Amino acid sequence: MATRYDPQAAEPRWRDAWAAADLFRTRSPAEAPGAPKAYVLEMFPYPSGRLHMGHVRNYAMGDVVARHRRAKGYNVLHPMGWDAFGLPAENAAMERGIDPGKWTYANIDAMKAQFKKLGLSLDWSREFATCDPEYYGAQQALFLKFLEKGLVYRKASKVNWDPVDNTVLANEQVIDGRGWRSGALVEQRDLTQWFFKITAYADDLLTEVQKLERWPEKVRTMQANWIGKSEGALVWWDIAEVPEFLAAAGAESGRNHATDPIEVYTTRPDTLFGASFIALAPDHPLTRSIAAQNPAVAAFIMEASRIGTSEEAIEKAPKLGVDLGVRVRHPFDPSCTLPVWSANFVLSSYGSGAIFGCPAHDQRDLDFARKFALPVTPVVLPPDTAAEDFRVDDKAYTGPGRIFNSGFLDGLAVDEANRLAISKLEASEHGQGTVNYRLRDWGFSRQRYWGCPIPVIYCEVCGVVPVPAKMLPVRLPEDVAFDKPGNPLDHHPTWKHVNCPTCGKPARRETDTLDTFVDSSWYYARFASISDPAERAYWLPVDQYIGGVEHAVLHLLYSRAFARAMRDVGELDLPVGEPFAGLFTQGMVTHETYRAGDGRWLEPGAVEKRDNHWIETATGEHVEAGAIEKMSKSKKNTVDPDGIVATYGADVARWFMLSDSPPERDVEWTQSGVEGAGRFAQRIWSLADSLPAAPYPAPGEDAASLDLRRVSHRAAKAIDKAIDEFRFNSAIATIYEWVNALKKAEAPGDLLGARAEAVSMLARCLTPFMPHLAESAWERIGGQGLVSAAPWPEADAALITEDTVTLAVQVNGKRRGEITVAKDLGNEAVEAAARALPEVAGFITGKDVKKTIVVPGRIVNIVVA
Repeated sequence: MATRYDPQAAEPRWRDAWAAADLFRTRSPAEAPGAPKAYVLEMFPYPSGRLHMGHVRNYAMGDVVARHRRAKGYNVLHPMGWDAFGLPAENAAMERGIDPGKWTYANIDAMKAQFKKLGLSLDWSREFATCDPEYYGAQQALFLKFLEKGLVYRKASKVNWDPVDNTVLANEQVIDGRGWRSGALVEQRDLTQWFFKITAYADDLLTEVQKLERWPEKVRTMQANWIGKSEGALVWWDIAEVPEFLAAAGAESGRNHATDPIEVYTTRPDTLFGASFIALAPDHPLTRSIAAQNPAVAAFIMEASRIGTSEEAIEKAPKLGVDLGVRVRHPFDPSCTLPVWSANFVLSSYGSGAIFGCPAHDQRDLDFARKFALPVTPVVLPPDTAAEDFRVDDKAYTGPGRIFNSGFLDGLAVDEANRLAISKLEASEHGQGTVNYRLRDWGFSRQRYWGCPIPVIYCEVCGVVPVPAKMLPVRLPEDVAFDKPGNPLDHHPTWKHVNCPTCGKPARRETDTLDTFVDSSWYYARFASISDPAERAYWLPVDQYIGGVEHAVLHLLYSRAFARAMRDVGELDLPVGEPFAGLFTQGMVTHETYRAGDGRWLEPGAVEKRDNHWIETATGEHVEAGAIEKMSKSKKNTVDPDGIVATYGADVARWFMLSDSPPERDVEWTQSGVEGAGRFAQRIWSLADSLPAAPYPAPGEDAASLDLRRVSHRAAKAIDKAIDEFRFNSAIATIYEWVNALKKAEAPGDLLGARAEAVSMLARCLTPFMPHLAESAWERIGGQGLVSAAPWPEADAALITEDTVTLAVQVNGKRRGEITVAKDLGNEAVEAAARALPEVAGFITGKDVKKTIVVPGRIVNIVVA
């Protein structure tokens, strides 16, 4: 009598068997001589305390790749660790009065237990958390090597400052000009911070990203745009007029603002004749000089400082400006002068913090010019447009065309005009051609406790002193208090006080910690080896990296730059410097949202459908079903993986996450889909359970056996190819078809040998997706050892060769049907078969057939009058 597969009994048993066999331990190169290596890595998680279905999808994908590579004979590294520093732990410490370290490690234990239930083929022997002193001590050693190489340095920079929490905020933590936690109006301050010299690698990062053929095109484009290489010109605008007090102050100080030109970088020197104003950043030196004597300018600077420093925040803010009372001469026409303003949309970090406004051809400039009644002069004429008919109203023209209203540039195309304008600027010494980058050095100081301490000491005698290597790691103190605003390391009574390691006099430690992006910028190398460059050279680059597209720019860019820096200080043997050879960005997991009448968001488990509408189970009250959105705690549309595993088993959760849509697209979690996956798992088990006990006869040579064997061998080949191409849903679709074919062949008799072979192949092909069920099926049919250690089934070339081909049949180019014929059938016979097709006969009977075109292997097109 057939039995039901019980995942609650089977899954823990197989996980214990894998652990006992130490099956997923990474083998050294010496243990796997001649085997190709495969380093499979998913972006490691933050230990929040609970897994969500997005985790399940991400790590199930990586597990498919790792198990498949292992079955194909690769030496596989598939590790796991924890991105453990960061603000959530500090917030938990403040809100719950607990130690950030204890909170973090408790969360790691909870999530690790959840991970193990999923049956992932992970090498837990290489596990670490970035908050482990061993890890961040090695990171501090890297910092010191970068410092010695000149790749890190200190300088004053503009930051978002929360005056209540007394800390720097990332741009993302500034919401509508206020601190995300305190609600205080954010200020822009100059603060001395540590920087990583990422711009040293700008050209290399840009050039090499285009060669990463196994990266998504959209990610490569996003990185290129972030680096933002542009070719243009530096233009020097001579000052024609300045306020009297500024000229007098310049004369007294020896710096004469009346003769210091304003430098502007532009990518469009062809539009210089359309300039109507110059705009300076609020913190431009000239703006600040004038603000010292002009209250209106000082007030403007204060107002602009509340917006934040991100480009997005500045772009969304209302356009603000103030006339500085300065005029400059046009570089091509000294008789023409332009006003100089300060504007809140000009970034001090781009170029020299100054732009020229060409309102007719830049929407931001046009909005500013209309607001402050500045001239608008079009200088690019659209194709097929008469100059007298062209006007710019409320929308700037940014398309192609030819230059007009521009003197010696008139009639030229944009590219030609750019080249000539640069040539004229250089000849008159009013500018020069140059290359600029949007990318800026990475400021990675953070005024936070729960992060990697920066290993330097400040001594009044010796200056900045690196902590000696023998004194690493510089450990975080555990006895910190969070009862005061700002960085607890600043308030600690003893930790920051230390003797200078050079002169022995009293000194103080750096109390800033490193941005948590640093922790994730080199962890892939730590997984490869603790410190052995040779072992790192063997494993790197990562062959397949998997994670969310939200990390497409910063994390991936920082990691690529760190790999180059580590190479340059002797820590990595990566000639090209690329840490990730292949990248896959998976889609999100979504779910319907539910909201009660009082505005509360409700979890999916708290609602049910009755009489075709949703109600809250506990109250019976009506519930509004909302949009299908990314699972999030805030809207409570999350599904607990533990609940799914407890009810259906881990394999069903994995299967549904991989089967419902292409892996790069979002997948909607539905209860019906999970239930369907559970039923299919039982169908697979019934195939194995319906076979008699082993041994089995060899597959027969009869037509039915050969047909079933062809299905099995072609399926194994197709699944192999689909996994290689990250088409997991296609692989699963093939398994569905294969199982259906097997169910039709369950009758006893001569097919027993072919059925047994098919189930044996199916178990091995199923392993990457449903590893526990695959083990149970493998055991049931008498497979040797563990199926997770078995090789991938080899498809018999004779059985996968197609003897026939299906051709589309067209009449006058319109598809009317299809025929299946022998591959070697002659064209005349193919034409006859096409004409005889009932769906075609009605369109050609009684008509004059002019010709028939046969495209071998593809189509037959019958042309009639």
